[in-house]
Amino acid sequence: MARLLKDGTLFAIWKTFFEGHCKSKIETIALEYPENRSLIVDYWDIDKADPKLTETLINHSYKALFNAEEALKSIDIAVDKEIALHFRVVNLPDIHKIPIRKIRAYHMGKYTAIEGLVTRATEVRNKLQVAAFQCSKCGAPIKIEQEEDILKEPSECYEDQGGCGRISSFKLLMNLSTFIDSQKIEIQENLEGLRGGAQPERISAYLEDDLVGMLLPGDRVIVNGILHSQQRRKGLHRLTSFNKVMDAYSTERQELAFEEVEVTPEDEEEILKISKDPEIYNKMKQSIAPTIYGMDWVKEGLVLQMFGGVKKQTPDGTHLRPDIHVLLVGDPGTAKSQLLDRISRISPRSISASGRGASAAGLTAAAVRDEFGEGKWTLEAGALVLADMGIACIDEFDKVEPKDRGSIHKAMEQQSIDINKAGINVTLNTRCAVLAAANPKLGRFDEFIPIHEQINMSPALLSRFDLIFPILDKPDKTTDRRISKHILSVHRGSETDVNISKCKNTTYSKEQRDDLMINAVPVFEPEFLRKYVTYARRNIFPVMTDEASGMIEDYYVRNRSIDEDAIPFTARQLEGFVRLAEANARVRLSNEITVEDAKKAISIVKEYLTRVGMDRETGKFDIDIIETGMSHTQQQRMKTILDIIATLCESSESGAAIEDIIPEAEIKGIDSGKTEDAIKHLEQNKQIFKVPKGGYKINV
Repeated sequence: MARLLKDGTLFAIWKTFFEGHCKSKIETIALEYPENRSLIVDYWDIDKADPKLTETLINHSYKALFNAEEALKSIDIAVDKEIALHFRVVNLPDIHKIPIRKIRAYHMGKYTAIEGLVTRATEVRNKLQVAAFQCSKCGAPIKIEQEEDILKEPSECYEDQGGCGRISSFKLLMNLSTFIDSQKIEIQENLEGLRGGAQPERISAYLEDDLVGMLLPGDRVIVNGILHSQQRRKGLHRLTSFNKVMDAYSTERQELAFEEVEVTPEDEEEILKISKDPEIYNKMKQSIAPTIYGMDWVKEGLVLQMFGGVKKQTPDGTHLRPDIHVLLVGDPGTAKSQLLDRISRISPRSISASGRGASAAGLTAAAVRDEFGEGKWTLEAGALVLADMGIACIDEFDKVEPKDRGSIHKAMEQQSIDINKAGINVTLNTRCAVLAAANPKLGRFDEFIPIHEQINMSPALLSRFDLIFPILDKPDKTTDRRISKHILSVHRGSETDVNISKCKNTTYSKEQRDDLMINAVPVFEPEFLRKYVTYARRNIFPVMTDEASGMIEDYYVRNRSIDEDAIPFTARQLEGFVRLAEANARVRLSNEITVEDAKKAISIVKEYLTRVGMDRETGKFDIDIIETGMSHTQQQRMKTILDIIATLCESSESGAAIEDIIPEAEIKGIDSGKTEDAIKHLEQNKQIFKVPKGGYKINV
C-alpha cells in the first residue's frame, strides 16, 4: 500500500511547505514528543501557500496525507530522538462540511468534515498496525502491514524479507508486532437542521493514536477525515451493500454555545433592533404556541427557561447551575405535551423524550453491550446528555420508573452523570434545562391536596424544579367561551387556507383567512426566535445591580422572618430568583440586571408558590410542602400525635387506642379528621404500627 501512495513530487511540495511555514511549530512539538505527536494545521494556511495542495488534499486524500507524514519525518530537527508526527488538518470550509444524511458515493475517498453529536463511544482498544509472523518452516519473521479490520496473513514466506519463499503456516509474534490505540465513535447529525418528524442519521468514525479518549457521548464535534465504504458481512458471506464510515484525522470540539446555529450580520442587526421594543416580553410569549389560548404565566416561564441564567464558577471550583428546570403538571387535555413540542422545535439543542418506557439509560447514560462495540462495552448517551447546553423536554415524567427517576437527581442539580460499570468510570455533562410534563395520579389536579400526593414523584425530585406550574381545567363560562372561540377560529382559518389552496373555484379570500388566524400567528417565526436565543446566550452575560440584589435579599429575608416555624424559601429558591432575573435581562439583551428584572423573578416565583407551595391552613408560603412533601403545620401535628401515642403507651401494654388518641388531640386543638390523617401518614411512614386487636405503638 505504501508503495502505491508514494509520490516524489507531492513529497517535495509538502516538505517545502513544512520548512517554510511550520518549522518552528514542528520543533516545539518535537520537544514535547511523545506526549504531543500531532502537527495541527489550518486548512486556510495551506490554501494560502498553495491552493493546488488543498485541492489534492480533498480529492486524493490518502496519497496527500501519506506523503505529508513522510515529509514530516524528513524535516531536519535539532533533537536527539527519532520522531514520527501525525499531520492533522482542521477548519475546513463550509463547502467541504457534508451533512450526514447527504453523504453519497461520490464523497467516498475525499477529505471532508462531519458535524454532529457523539452518541456512542467504545472503549479504547489496541489495533495491529504492522503484524509480525514467524514461518513454521524456516523461522524467518515476516511483517505485513494491516489495512483492514480482518487480520491479513502472508500468502508465502517472502524472500525479500529473508524468508524461504515457500508456502507455509505462520505464527503471530506479538512482541515484534506494532500496535496502535483505536476507538470507534458514533456521530449523530444535529437535530437543529432536521425537518419535523425526520429521524436523525448517524455515521461511525474510527479514531487512532492520540485522538482516542478525547471525545465522550454528548460532545458536539466536527470530525475531519476521509469517508470510505466498509463492506458488510452476513456470516462468512460478503454482501454487495456497504456501510459509510469515516477514518478520522482530526477532531474539533464545539465549546461555544449553539455554534451550529448561524447568526448572520443581518440577523444580528434585526435582533438588536427588536430587543429595544418595550413589548418584547409579551411578543416572546405570543410567539410560543399561539394556537394555545392563555397560559401567560406558563409561557413566561418557558421564555425565561429558553434564555437561561449565567454559568458561573466560584473561586473554590464550584459550578453554579445556570439552567432553569420547569415542571408542568395538571389536568388531561390542557396542551402540556403541545407546549413541550413547541419548545423542542423552537429552542436550539433541544431533545424530546417520553417518560413512558424510558430507562435510566434513555434519560441519562449507560454502559451497554451491543453490535456497535462488537459485543464489548459501549458508552451510550441518553436524552439529558444529548441535550447538553440545551433543553431536555420529557413528557409523561410521572411514568418514569422510580429506580430510573432517581438517577436524574444529580443530572438536574450537579449537571453531570457518573457511569461506573464494567470497568468504565466516567462523568458525562448534563448541562441542560429540564422541561417536564406530568399527569396527576387521580386524573385531575386538586389545589387542596399536596402536590407530591398527586403525582408519582418524590419530594426530593420535585424540589429540583425552579418552577412548577399546575395547569387546571376549571369550567368557567367566560373563559370557556374565549377558549372555544380561539380554537374554532384556528380551525376555521386552517380550513379556509386548505380551501383556497385546493379548490379551483374557491369563494374565500386570503383576507378572510388572515382575519381568522390573526391570534394564532406567532409574532416571531421559530427560526428567528432560535437565532435570538442563540445570540443572547452567546453574547449576553448580565451582572446584578446593587438595587436588584437588595430587592431580592429584602424579599427573601422578610418572608423568612414572618413565621419562625414555617420556612417559605430556602437557599435553593434564592438561587432560582437569580437565574430568573438573569434570564429576564437576557430577553432584552441587557448586560445589567435591574430592579424590574428582580421584580419579574419575584412575581413568577410568588405565582408558582401560591399554587403549589402554600399551606392552605395558615395561608402562608411553606417550602416544606415541596421539599419534604409535608407542610410545617402537618409536621408539627404529626409530632404532637406521636407524643400522645407515646404517653398513652406508658399506661397500656396493648398500645394507644384510636378512641383515646382523638380526645387527647382535640384538647391540643387538632380535630378528629386531621388526627386520623396524621395516624395514617405515620403508619405509612412506618413510624408507628398497629398491635393485633389493640392500639398503636411507636416503631423504635
